Amino acid sequence: MNAFVDEKCKTRSPIVLVHGAGFRDLKWPVYWGRIPDELEKRGAAVYYGLQDCWGSVETNAAAIAERIDEILAETGCDKVNVIAHSKGGLDVRMAASSLGSGGKIASITTVATPHRGSKVIDRLFRAPRPLWNIAAFAVDNWIRLVGDRKPDFLKLCQGFTTGAMDRFNEENPDVPGILYQSYACVMRHPFSDINLSTANWIVGRIEGPNDGLVSVESALWGTERHVLRSGVFRGISHLDAIDLRRMPFTKKRGDGVSDICDVYVDIAADLKARGL
Repeated sequence: MNAFVDEKCKTRSPIVLVHGAGFRDLKWPVYWGRIPDELEKRGAAVYYGLQDCWGSVETNAAAIAERIDEILAETGCDKVNVIAHSKGGLDVRMAASSLGSGGKIASITTVATPHRGSKVIDRLFRAPRPLWNIAAFAVDNWIRLVGDRKPDFLKLCQGFTTGAMDRFNEENPDVPGILYQSYACVMRHPFSDINLSTANWIVGRIEGPNDGLVSVESALWGTERHVLRSGVFRGISHLDAIDLRRMPFTKKRGDGVSDICDVYVDIAADLKARGL
């Protein structure tokens, strides 16, 4: 008797995972934690965006457009399903809307993406420009050493202002025929993630419920919008959204997510059910 083969996540089109700012697609450590393995062992064909970690949206969108062409050539498929975290969602939206990749994408699922920018970033840009220039110089030169081709820290951060995102959304409307859906995450208190505790408190005071970097209001986009809350007290941070801790939150108590991997498996299963 043949062993049972799990094809729950075997979508018609391959899945492309697109990372956010500040990280690269490295074999180790894997940006996406356990998520790729959980998808692949259920039949998904998983690929990666491979774009720069501190590149501007414009630069990374061009890289994503090229990467999609490479994946389609390799697989013989006509479209891909994209699941993007954080800024990666903006890179993909621009590739689809402005760089000719719209007809090659079946779906765009964004997780914790700042679609409407950040009011906190608006306030940070009140700081003297020389301070930003010094920070950008340091980040850009350091990150080139680990592989970024066209880092632009200052332009990237400017792109997160609410005014810049208003222009971005006007210039990059959703492409008809693509399923756009989004997920926002919520930290229930500043100590949900010690790495983001201060940021969570600040964003909460200015923008409301958030994952430590992106507010729920900013993260929701598309025809289907979801808010992820954990089944435990600590909640789901911006880093939990990509399984940074490589473990379930804890045993589930009541409603809510107990393991972020389950969310991605459900996303892929739903895409398969839709014939995508």
